[in-house]
Amino acid sequence: MRRIYASHGLIEILRSSLSTMNIKSESISKLGHLMVDAFHYLALFVIGGTIVWSAGYEYIGMMSQGYAKLKDILLLFIYLELGAMVGIYFKTHQLPVQFLTYIAITALARHLVVDLKDMSVLDQLYLMLGISGAILMLTFSIIGMGYANKNLKMEEEDRD
Repeated sequence: MRRIYASHGLIEILRSSLSTMNIKSESISKLGHLMVDAFHYLALFVIGGTIVWSAGYEYIGMMSQGYAKLKDILLLFIYLELGAMVGIYFKTHQLPVQFLTYIAITALARHLVVDLKDMSVLDQLYLMLGISGAILMLTFSIIGMGYANKNLKMEEEDRD
């Protein structure tokens, strides 16, 4: 009989220890999540501030020139899309891949506008064809992402 009571006491001690460990584990997990969220928000604010600062610097440069070239306007669109992407990520915690693709298309178009005139005719042709093909592929990827998002949302609604 004594052995049963002794082992029963040991089991109670183990249960108590496990319960304490679970509480500590949950506390550590909550602290970890809090630290990740804090870093997440801090990084978003830093990135957002850097975008605003860079866009402002470029805009002040355009204003001091008295005019804006097409490459400058396209650069402002890139900053706008980056800011929108950070805003969406801040609100939804989801990275909008379509915005990254829009940024890539705008950057490629800007590259065409800026660098095309400094090349030979043959190089211009290859650059124009290559970049136009890349823009076309990115456009098709945006269409595909939109189609996939629409169909996945419909499937999720059907499950609910």
